[in-house]
Amino acid sequence: PIAGMPSPTGRCHTFDSGADGFARGEGASAFSMTRDGSELVLRGSAVRQDGRSASLTAPNGQAQQGLIRAALADANMTTDAVSMNEAHGTGTALGDPIEVRSLAAAVLAAQQDGHCVALSGAKGNLAHGETTAGATGLLKLTVGLQRARAEPNAQLRVLNPKVASALARKNAVLPTQSAHCTAEIPAGGVSSFGYSGTISHVALSSGATEPAVAANITLY
Repeated sequence: PIAGMPSPTGRCHTFDSGADGFARGEGASAFSMTRDGSELVLRGSAVRQDGRSASLTAPNGQAQQGLIRAALADANMTTDAVSMNEAHGTGTALGDPIEVRSLAAAVLAAQQDGHCVALSGAKGNLAHGETTAGATGLLKLTVGLQRARAEPNAQLRVLNPKVASALARKNAVLPTQSAHCTAEIPAGGVSSFGYSGTISHVALSSGATEPAVAANITLY
């Protein structure tokens, strides 16, 4: 095993108390983007280096917070605009709580009462596609925004206590069944973190006016 990181069960138990490592997967995806539609809008993005951390396998939470804030600033979006978030969510006992704490600090802590964010992770369904992991998360968020539905966390049975602690008194849900998004204009973000330390976050919205870059994303 690579530094004990792969799951002996062969599944990514994202956000779950049984998180025991990631499962390796493969995949492919393609995007077709235009400037003349209105279904989905790429609002902004940020790419950074994780920087100094405790070890190669220990993510830097401060860097993740800065990344999300930079992406929202690039998108000219407030935290109250975020209704869904697709996590990197590998299903590791260390990485998942750090990512959720970072999101809580950067987004959830600044939200008004009554606004709720749905958190999910595609790796529970498809494992870690490695080079396609970020694109897979983007595809899942795209479908969720277009349908105005937050998709479920496939392997979530018992919430990781450290994830629960990070979300205490925060307006967030981790759906285990498909749930309708009540936001007037569904919007959200997707995170993807590379093994080398490159981290990225993209902000999208559905049905927005004055699109920043693109709309009409076709899924393959």
